[in-house]
Amino acid sequence: MVEVRKICCIGAGYVGGPTCSVIAQMCPEVTVTVVDVNEDRIRAWNSDSLPIFEPGLQEVVDSCRGVNLFFSTDIDEAIKNADLVFISVNTPTKTFGIGKGRAADLKYIEACARRIADVSIGCKIVVEKSTVPVRAAESIRRIFNANTKSSFNFQVLSNPEFLAEGTAITDLKNPDRVLIGGDETPEGQHAIEALRSIYEHWVPKSKIITTNTWSSELSKLAANAFLAQRISSINSISALCEVTGADVEEVAHAIGTDQRIGSCFLKASVGFGGSCFQKDVLNLVYLCEVLNLPEVARYWQQVIEINDYQRKRFSSRIISCLFNTVTDKKIALLGFAFKKDTGDTRESSSIYISRYLLEEGACLHIYDPKVKAQQIMHDLTQPTPSERHDPATVSRLVTIVTDPYKACENAHAIVICTDHSSITDIKWILDSLHDQLQHIGFQVETIGKRVNQRIHFTAIEDKSEIDQQQPLKKIKL
Repeated sequence: MVEVRKICCIGAGYVGGPTCSVIAQMCPEVTVTVVDVNEDRIRAWNSDSLPIFEPGLQEVVDSCRGVNLFFSTDIDEAIKNADLVFISVNTPTKTFGIGKGRAADLKYIEACARRIADVSIGCKIVVEKSTVPVRAAESIRRIFNANTKSSFNFQVLSNPEFLAEGTAITDLKNPDRVLIGGDETPEGQHAIEALRSIYEHWVPKSKIITTNTWSSELSKLAANAFLAQRISSINSISALCEVTGADVEEVAHAIGTDQRIGSCFLKASVGFGGSCFQKDVLNLVYLCEVLNLPEVARYWQQVIEINDYQRKRFSSRIISCLFNTVTDKKIALLGFAFKKDTGDTRESSSIYISRYLLEEGACLHIYDPKVKAQQIMHDLTQPTPSERHDPATVSRLVTIVTDPYKACENAHAIVICTDHSSITDIKWILDSLHDQLQHIGFQVETIGKRVNQRIHFTAIEDKSEIDQQQPLKKIKL
């Protein structure tokens, strides 16, 4: 069995950075080097202002950076010296060509494989950490077989991540499971054991699952598809609740107490976002289509369509509440990241809602404590496979603010998309204050529940529980 003393991770993003920081902390005898072509990103990892926000990450990095954890742009040197190489690069959905809008774009995976083959000598264990389609490991092997020197021996493993942004450090230190897939040959099993020995520094053996490579790759796609399915399921019920008078939170609690169902991922929202769910479900749809399983493909496609429906439905409710026009009206949008405790905006529902409102001519004032203004403007002007967005129009209609009260001042509507603590701590957005808000003239809307709107306007003298800077209307998630 290969003894792993040096690890190289290609890709210093949301997966590679936190994962290898925890490995370095838990395995002090192992030298871990995280490399990336992006010099600004590596510079940030070596500073006191990390390129990503994740609770507890700064403390982990500070404990071992410069000791056995290093961040570098010298990719070739790190690969040469490593016993084990993680591939943790982006695998976005293709925006052109065959499989456009569904298939994963593996150009970065291929580039990594070719670079590893070009500079490596000796024995290497190469580990897929990125989310990849089934049989991607076979593609990596083919590249190695076609390009390697006689002095290079390799094994390819699949070790998908199951992190949730906002709790990534907790998930890494106390995982539900660690999944390792590899060849069923003696050499493949030795490679699996080498990687297993790294995780056994802190993960109980009972939580480390080993499979063949294909099962490991499919398990990652299936896990994210099942989680996305639950969100779309409860969001579909939220629409039904709004027209029947049921309360989706009460319904979710009632069905969540059934042990066969459980309570996780049953919170109605404006739709799922993040780097994985939509990408992985679409990848699964494409895989089923290619393998001539159209019924299965249509089933999983519905998960995406319900998510899109929920975003459009929410946006339409905002417009409907404002007399079916938002042109030149100020709308405060609180929260732009796809979930709380992260600055990640990838596939955030806030992007789609903002675009819908901008198409109607709304003036958006956006607040998010974790997302930089440049990132928000980039997301709103980034072209999509189906449309382009005029930067001049976005710049004219969008204002980024650093104070939520400033965003809400004189707004026609307040749209709450992300439950950051700095947003939920604002007194007047609490569910328990809906009646008081209506008493002073607000219209309150919420997902999955009817809020009684038949409360007559009442002037109240004591507004100590309600902030003085009140907008005219409010849409609440």
